[in-house]
Amino acid sequence: MATLSDRLEYNVAGRFYVDSSCIDCDQCRVIAPDFFSRNEETGTSFVSRQPENDEGIAQCKEAIDSCATASIGDDGM
Repeated sequence: MATLSDRLEYNVAGRFYVDSSCIDCDQCRVIAPDFFSRNEETGTSFVSRQPENDEGIAQCKEAIDSCATASIGDDGM
């Protein structure tokens, strides 16, 4: 389970985030490419844009469910 206190600093502010346990498997970027990007320097994914509608929220939640390392969090804001 992702830890809010371990949230990567380059996530945009908001409900969804990626923490430092990310292994850059690319799954979140495949499922929700509008919301997740890759930090080339660290080799981790991060939330580059927060969803603004139910469809985007559903994509982010699907990414959470598919994350091999449970590195994506939803703080429910």
